[in-house]
Amino acid sequence: MLEVRSKNDRGHRNHGWLDTQYTFSFSDYYDPAHMGFRALRVINEDRIAPGGAFGAHSHQNMEILSYVLSGELAHKDSLGSGGVLKHGEVQFMSAGRGIRHSEANPSAETTTHMLQIWLLPNQEDIDPKYGQKDFPIALQPDQLHLIASRDGRGDSFLIHSDAEMYAGKLVRGTEFRQALSGRNGWVQVASGEIAVNGKVLHAGDGVAISDEDSVRIGVIRDAEILVFDLG
Repeated sequence: MLEVRSKNDRGHRNHGWLDTQYTFSFSDYYDPAHMGFRALRVINEDRIAPGGAFGAHSHQNMEILSYVLSGELAHKDSLGSGGVLKHGEVQFMSAGRGIRHSEANPSAETTTHMLQIWLLPNQEDIDPKYGQKDFPIALQPDQLHLIASRDGRGDSFLIHSDAEMYAGKLVRGTEFRQALSGRNGWVQVASGEIAVNGKVLHAGDGVAISDEDSVRIGVIRDAEILVFDLG
């Protein structure tokens, strides 16, 4: 079963320095019909204006991934970690018993476009950790790259959640079947246009997949997508 979450139905807030769209309830946007899906709790599509920043703030017991689509994202945290992410680089935080961090657009000219993803943990109050990796998403297009997994295989982030995350840039005309080991999943379209089991999705759209061993994905226009395999 598939249920489409249209980009036009998402929550939206424009704070000037931050223009954001919420797939699920977040902050002061509340929709009881969209509180998350399985372990997937948050997908926020953020556009951070030049010089804009999330000031230092805390998280606990959440697995957090930041996926930069364009521009740059600067990170600092209470573990002493820091760095600047560009497209292809993904950061992961296991907030565990508590981590404090800040995120900023370090550019004076270019907007940062990113997806912020939160996954519910299957263990609580673990030691917090931070990681940043460069994945060959642009250099090796037309395939899905494993970004985060339950077992850390293939140099993916090891996450404490009943979820796995893939990302890829796919060219028009590509067709493939994606297995779902957890029999549930979510596909989020960052750019372009695809069809999932015949349902057409545009940039910003997502689709919840329930009780399926796999889904058929076809690329209508060059696209960048995230695929979540959820238990």
